[in-house]
Amino acid sequence: MNLHAEKAVVLMNLGSPDTPSTKDVRRYLNEFLMDNRVIDKYSYLFRLLLVKGIIVPLRAPKSAHAYQSIWTKDGSPLIVITKQLQEAVQAHTEYPVEIAMRYANPSPKAAFDKLAATMPHLKEVILVPMYPHYAMSSFETGVVYAQEVHVQENYPFKLSIIEPYYNKKEYIHAMSANIAPHLQQEYDHILFSFHGIPERHLKVSDPTKKHCLTCENCCETPSEAHATCYRHQCLETMRLVAEELNIPKEKYSYAFQSRLGREPWLKPYTDIRLKEMPKEGIKKLLILCPAFVSDCLETLEEIQMEGEEIFKEAGGERYEMIPCMNVHPEWVKTLASWVN
Repeated sequence: MNLHAEKAVVLMNLGSPDTPSTKDVRRYLNEFLMDNRVIDKYSYLFRLLLVKGIIVPLRAPKSAHAYQSIWTKDGSPLIVITKQLQEAVQAHTEYPVEIAMRYANPSPKAAFDKLAATMPHLKEVILVPMYPHYAMSSFETGVVYAQEVHVQENYPFKLSIIEPYYNKKEYIHAMSANIAPHLQQEYDHILFSFHGIPERHLKVSDPTKKHCLTCENCCETPSEAHATCYRHQCLETMRLVAEELNIPKEKYSYAFQSRLGREPWLKPYTDIRLKEMPKEGIKKLLILCPAFVSDCLETLEEIQMEGEEIFKEAGGERYEMIPCMNVHPEWVKTLASWVN
């Protein structure tokens, strides 16, 4: 690490409560759900009443219990893995590497402050969002927030952004390398479970305002809307990975997890598919979560634990969650090649 370098790197992930206590989870959920790119269709005042008066009081104890089920002796898996990734990437670049979270700690300001204080010749910080696909509630909110902090604090360095990499060959190769060993066993099907978003978000993010979920086969029909279409980008990732690994089309499919509220979210829903699959003859299932590059609550608790329970109660026999790339050597190599 060269503190006299003119460039530095910040790996930005979603975030996690500081502890799995109900108090800290409540604080985290308040920050997360008050983001107007997460819950966007209400005025600030109504969102405040909804989030702090109804959603968080009901969700915080349940979420705290879920976090407690995955918490490690070193802390939140997401934070621990991101720190491990920081160390691994640092070993492949001379530029200082810091981490930041969109919500909770460490904040982008803390990362930028540290770099500005320790690097007298710093001219550019490369922000690497840990979101492969564009969505207003993940990639967009993280990038916009970091940019706002950068402007508000009037840092002297330039802030550069790594754009969504859902179809970049290095990312596809790294993900494929992470999946490949799990394909050596006998399996009936592979389910690509992406994080869900409200269908409405696709239309809000559509610059044409007439493509996403409007025209037939919108995700397969070329359009400038695809640059910000989460669903198209997820399906493209799946297609490219399946192609690289030579997975037959009948052996894989997709679904969307983690829905919240009553409005329509992207379908099919993962939990519903897990109930249906054993009845379709799928008894041995592999499942992965390509919207995440680091294992977290949504992969470890929702998919690995709850998912297996749902699948086996419905008659499934073998269920295996393929871990996220985390600190896979090919993923580390990919990140290093992008920032060097």
